[in-house]
Amino acid sequence: MTFKDLNLAESLLQTLTAIGYSTPTEIQQKAIPHLILGKDIFGCAQTGTGKTAAFALPILQHLNGKRHQGIKALVLAPTRELASQISENIAAYSKNTHLTHATIFGGVSQKNQEQILRKQIDILVATPGRLLDLMQQGIIRLNTIEYFVLDEADRMLDMGFIRDIKKIIATLPQKRQTMFFSATVSPEIKELSNKILVNPIYVSVTPVSSAAPLIEQSLFYVDQQDKRSLLLHLLKKEGIENALVFTRTKRGANKVAKDLNNVGIKTEAIHGNKSQSARERALHDFKNKSLRVLVATDLASRGIDIDKLSHVINYEIPDVPETYVHRIGRTGRAGATGIAYSFCAHDEKSNIKSIQKLIQKSIPVVSNHPYAHPSSKPENFRLEIQNS
Repeated sequence: MTFKDLNLAESLLQTLTAIGYSTPTEIQQKAIPHLILGKDIFGCAQTGTGKTAAFALPILQHLNGKRHQGIKALVLAPTRELASQISENIAAYSKNTHLTHATIFGGVSQKNQEQILRKQIDILVATPGRLLDLMQQGIIRLNTIEYFVLDEADRMLDMGFIRDIKKIIATLPQKRQTMFFSATVSPEIKELSNKILVNPIYVSVTPVSSAAPLIEQSLFYVDQQDKRSLLLHLLKKEGIENALVFTRTKRGANKVAKDLNNVGIKTEAIHGNKSQSARERALHDFKNKSLRVLVATDLASRGIDIDKLSHVINYEIPDVPETYVHRIGRTGRAGATGIAYSFCAHDEKSNIKSIQKLIQKSIPVVSNHPYAHPSSKPENFRLEIQNS
């Protein structure tokens, strides 16, 4: 299947060809035809599956060539990084149109955002907190919205945005097309989607319980105090071109970044306590390969989309099994191969069991590294897969 088979306009097809898009991803194949017809949609897809193009291209097709007054499309995203990533993609897709878009998020002065919003904006990408703040100040009105996208809905709920989201939705016109995307489908997600979708089409691709098949996963049992040494060992011995390293806490991210910089490995940490300019600079440098390692917390990682990222390293094992799938999904994207390493200390073994139960496979254990704990018996912690 090609993008032409999805009934996209010729101007959009030319743009997609110019930016190197050839074959639509599964979520794009399943969602775009319905969205072009104006249907509401519930899309279950994890990060890296091409969701932004799936909802952005139909919106651009609907809006292109028409004169507008007021904001016509609203995209809500949970984090500044994801909002920025969506905005970058929309900028690329809309290059051959006269449509305008803007991005607003917290953590920066709103003055520049106010100036941008005084102009005609067709598509607005926003995080809930800053959007609601500007609405309450009377700077933004959403009464002209015709297309509404709620992206990463599960993360929105995890971050406590449910009240803000409900307040925002209450101001939208009843007659609109709504696109709802989530990587997981909890009872809370179902309840929210049922309230805002009208006769939706349901599409699901690459369930969160499965990691991309091209990602080579490895598990390293190691004492907590030896994780730093193991990380240095792998960075020196494994020929790692670039690596996204995950920690649980902001403090942990800072410490790992400091340790690596102290031995000459150029590294930056990215998390909620960093200024917006510092986060954007770190992402820019990592994408341009002037940074070899980026250390991130889970919340800050949403929206990180790096072409040809060779390695993801779980310096600490996440408490939520689905988070593991999201993390390693940063590599092995768009048909490329990738490698994911996970460092497991003694008190994290129960987390590994939960992860292996979710993904329905045992993660291969690397036992011949110099920091393997002699008393660790990985075979005792592998999940026996039944009927696999």
